[in-house]
Amino acid sequence: MKYIFLIMTLILFLGCNDEEEMKFNENNYLIFGHFYGMCFGEGCVETYKLTDSKLYEDSNDNYSGNEAFSFNELAKDKFDRVKDLIDYFPIELLSEENSIFGCPDCADQGGLFIQYIQNGDVKSWRIDQSQEHVPDYLHNFMDKVNEKIYLINN
Repeated sequence: MKYIFLIMTLILFLGCNDEEEMKFNENNYLIFGHFYGMCFGEGCVETYKLTDSKLYEDSNDNYSGNEAFSFNELAKDKFDRVKDLIDYFPIELLSEENSIFGCPDCADQGGLFIQYIQNGDVKSWRIDQSQEHVPDYLHNFMDKVNEKIYLINN
């Protein structure tokens, strides 16, 4: 019986690895931003690409989020303000079957656009800014995305 316990403990210990940990490299990066339809001005649609060493801003400001991006590199100080965003990315999001949470911008409350690219595999989500319409596990990440967008622009 103690061998079974030992084997089970060993399996549990060895089964827990850092594969689920989010890492950036040349093939893995995060695209994030917000969008507001009933809005005027430059800040209505902001989309950024964060890699392991650089931050880029999309100059297309496309509300539809149809991935027609045109990224331009931003200054290193802006990268330094947001480089830890990946630390807040909820791993649960990668296994979600839903790509839309709540009803982003349906009531002019805006939405978040999130895309994670890992070795060419693209996963995208549109998230309602009203946290009462999205799963609890997204709240902290949503707050961080909004905070980082603010830091980039101020």
